[in-house]
Amino acid sequence: MSGGSEPKKKGPGLFGRMFGGVAAKTGSQSDDGTEQRAEAAAGDAADAPPGSADEDRAIAAAVTEREAVPDTVAPVPEPAAIEPAPRQGWLARLKAGLSKTSSKLGEGITGIFTKRKLGAETLDDLEDLLIQADLGVETATRITSALGKSRYDKGISAEDVREVLAEEVKRVLEPVARPLVIDPARRPHVLLMVGVNGTGKTTTIGKLAARFRAEGKSVMLAAGDTFRAAAVAQLQVWGERTGAPVVTGAEGADSSGLAFEALKSAQAQGTDVLLIDTAGRLQNKQALMDELEKLVRVLKKLDPTAPHDTLLVLDATTGQNALQQVDVFRERAGVTGLVMTKLDGTARGGILVAISAKFGLPVHAVGVGEGISDLQPFDAREFARAIAVG
Repeated sequence: MSGGSEPKKKGPGLFGRMFGGVAAKTGSQSDDGTEQRAEAAAGDAADAPPGSADEDRAIAAAVTEREAVPDTVAPVPEPAAIEPAPRQGWLARLKAGLSKTSSKLGEGITGIFTKRKLGAETLDDLEDLLIQADLGVETATRITSALGKSRYDKGISAEDVREVLAEEVKRVLEPVARPLVIDPARRPHVLLMVGVNGTGKTTTIGKLAARFRAEGKSVMLAAGDTFRAAAVAQLQVWGERTGAPVVTGAEGADSSGLAFEALKSAQAQGTDVLLIDTAGRLQNKQALMDELEKLVRVLKKLDPTAPHDTLLVLDATTGQNALQQVDVFRERAGVTGLVMTKLDGTARGGILVAISAKFGLPVHAVGVGEGISDLQPFDAREFARAIAVG
């Protein structure tokens, strides 16, 4: 399995000026066929029955063949420094990104509480509004209960309601707002990225790679979405931008074998972080979910603790469907944390609150745009204020 050919180079755009890296291929080209044998052995390892002696022998053969391949990996230049986004700039973008959600909630709250006391009818109307905004039944009930205890049968302004909303949303989100921590003792720390097509998964991988490189970590990318040529090309571009080598395979190649090769290469090179892309598996496609489980099993042949994090990338615009995605991927792929993208394109940003209340999974980052600094660590208070107060 080779590193693949480099994509056609274009002029240095914005990202080229920011990062300045050049593509690097993993794998090697040899005249005696050792690279081809290594690829075949990795494929055999991935296809052997799980837990069988044949699988163990195939894994051992793949390791032997891989070690026989001459090391001709191109040196990777250091990318230009990536400056973190100013905090105030990020807060402004977060508020702008959540403006559709905030405006919808604000208009509804104003309409409910203008010249009305807080009673059973207004609380019912508010609960309906919060559920329609995808905050979830549990959170909606929590908010209306908090209002009813202190202000029942009294006058209350829309601003007062939004302040209570912000406080209750923050209480839901604070337990899940956790940073993504890379363990320096693991070389590599393996991040498996999963999610449905169109969530922004490959772009998220590129942004994470840029951030890790800016922190001085070595990074390797594995283009495991072998069913979409565009996904492979997209990841190669991110490799160029960040100065990270990219492991690729032929279109339609076995993703488990590619992941095996990538982990073996990252171990040999002492890479800090390995980011593995996967196909956009629809949660109702049994065969694709089975393949994802197989990929995890093959990784564990090389490192029983891998993957060290499995991150599910969610698209905020999908609303309630995101709840089903979390449920299925958590069960089948062992999801350990979430990243939510495209909050700037929806009035349904409240779905993150509903997901957090139901599953309690760590939320590591949120995205509000395509720019490199538009993916930032998740902060419960910032999000709550942006969604409730604006």
